[in-house]
Amino acid sequence: MFVTRSSRYNPCMSSTAGVRLLDWYRLHARQLPWRSTRDPYRIWVAEIMLQQTRVETVIPYYQRWMARFPTLADLARANLEQVLREWEGLGYYRRAHNLHHTAQLIMQRYAGQMPTKVNELESLPGIGVYTAAAIAALAFDRPHLALDGNLRRVIARLLDLEDDIATRQAQDRMQAWGALQMPEGQAASFNQALMDLGAMVCSPRSPRCGECPLAQECLSNARGTQPDRPVRAQRRSTPRFHASAGVLRRRGAVLLGRRPQGKLLGGLWEFPGGKQEPGETPEVCLRRELEEELGVIVDVGANLGIYEHAYTHFRITVHAFEAKILSGEIQALDHSELQWAELARLGEYPMGKVDRLIADRLISGG
Repeated sequence: MFVTRSSRYNPCMSSTAGVRLLDWYRLHARQLPWRSTRDPYRIWVAEIMLQQTRVETVIPYYQRWMARFPTLADLARANLEQVLREWEGLGYYRRAHNLHHTAQLIMQRYAGQMPTKVNELESLPGIGVYTAAAIAALAFDRPHLALDGNLRRVIARLLDLEDDIATRQAQDRMQAWGALQMPEGQAASFNQALMDLGAMVCSPRSPRCGECPLAQECLSNARGTQPDRPVRAQRRSTPRFHASAGVLRRRGAVLLGRRPQGKLLGGLWEFPGGKQEPGETPEVCLRRELEEELGVIVDVGANLGIYEHAYTHFRITVHAFEAKILSGEIQALDHSELQWAELARLGEYPMGKVDRLIADRLISGG
């Protein structure tokens, strides 16, 4: 969204706040690998990796990614297997799918050059309102406010917003504040300064208001409402599921199935299995799932561990077992393909977190 001036801003906020914020940023800016470039490809990759992921987690992934795919053209030429392998462990794998697909679209539609206009950026897979604004501001210094979690928290406290920050009303007020305060031609530094202020000073809990360059103008600081800002709608409780996974062996290899595109963890490899139905034990679940997925009847053997993982909207507990085929011929009834993988080569197959833990146990001889 292009930032335009509006009369709906905090009348107590000085128009010099942006200048003082940039003065603070020059002294305290975080040294991050994607900050040393204006290459829109590298900024785009960083912004996608940073979605719902901590900065310290992203840094090594970003560095490895750039070593493997240093340009947009390199990413577009890669196959999806290579892309997913480099992404493995970051989670939210739809982001990797979209990066790969979008790189190919940019090569086709824009001759390999990242679009500079927000509406063109938003038309690409995986680039929403926030990411488009971030690319435009950080790569091209276009006057856009990229409202990530840090910016929303900082501005909501500055304005002491009583509205849920997800509402249009709250976002309009934050955008109006940004329009008033953003120094001309310094959109990149202004956005990054707010990001760093939120990460380093205006933290979700125990903000260090005495160190904030905007403390004297912060309405939440004046009113003591920092712990209550920003306002968010109450979250629903996170459901928990139980599932079973089977390790089938043949001449030193184990069976892997590739999850279909378009499903959760699409394109990744897994040990066959699935979610428990009500009233099922983990063993009964595995026998049913392998019959449905592979068309075989199995005997469930030794327990290979219990693995926990949290996704965005649910948590899962996976029970892994050895399994031996009693009857039937293996068929890919629920996977896009099946493959017998040698234990020594399991590291070459991109997997989700739980399946990687099971694979590591098998490699170590567990």
